[in-house]
Amino acid sequence: MPPGMPGQGQPPPPRAPIEGVKNLIAVASGKGGVGKTTVAVNLAIALKNLGAAVGLMDADVYGPNVPVMLGTNEQPRALDERTIIPVQAYGLKMISMGLLNPGDKPLVWRGPMLHSVMQQFLRSVRWGQLDYLVVDLPPGTGDVQLSLIQTVSVTGAVIVTTPSVVALADVRRAIEMFRQVNVEILGVVENMSYFSCPHCSGHIDVFGHGEGERLAQNFQIPFLGEIEIDPQIRIGGDTGKPVASFGEDAPGGKSIYAMARNVIARVDTVNAAGGPPVVQIL
Repeated sequence: MPPGMPGQGQPPPPRAPIEGVKNLIAVASGKGGVGKTTVAVNLAIALKNLGAAVGLMDADVYGPNVPVMLGTNEQPRALDERTIIPVQAYGLKMISMGLLNPGDKPLVWRGPMLHSVMQQFLRSVRWGQLDYLVVDLPPGTGDVQLSLIQTVSVTGAVIVTTPSVVALADVRRAIEMFRQVNVEILGVVENMSYFSCPHCSGHIDVFGHGEGERLAQNFQIPFLGEIEIDPQIRIGGDTGKPVASFGEDAPGGKSIYAMARNVIARVDTVNAAGGPPVVQIL
């Protein structure tokens, strides 16, 4: 059993809500390189453009790429030791270690240090009233994931994969981790699902196709959608202009907004089923 994982028969640790945050969505992947941060950034922007108040927390402390994808290097302001004002980008409230540790200097941190910075991001950032706080987790099943899901109330997790067999093998471990700590899995997103040929409009399955949906069926969890390989999605991330910011009809936008609507529906279903609320509405 991984370190920090509650043993069988032990009660789960208390999960305190974040003041003002209605729903916390963790975006996770079993391995790196599947486009998890791209999905998290575009999901957050799509949710905002669909009318929600949204925050984005970059919890990938070893590879904090959210600032690059949002095109900002502005540093958050600290009013005091316990109050941090998040950065605004594309209508999102955002915090990232990439804004506090700019440049190429690596972070060499152990578990307790990671836990401390996660708690600061969750508790000290003045998020205000949010419908959704999207948290971009590091790949895998390590200390950051456990620190988050064991100490804060998580509405559910979105699992990102590609159709490749290697990625799917790691996704199974991520699903089992969330199940062990009793976090609802909102569903699976298959990224880089296919490439639409600009000449014949046919679909080319670069990494295979449909494996993400089959995985979801095998685990009896929802399939949230396919996101195609589109050069504009990659260019948007590299230039700080995410495709979701251009709207649903932009190249690569339809699949992202379809996925976002499925996430909204799943969150509504989870909340309607009587799961623990993230925050009490006063």
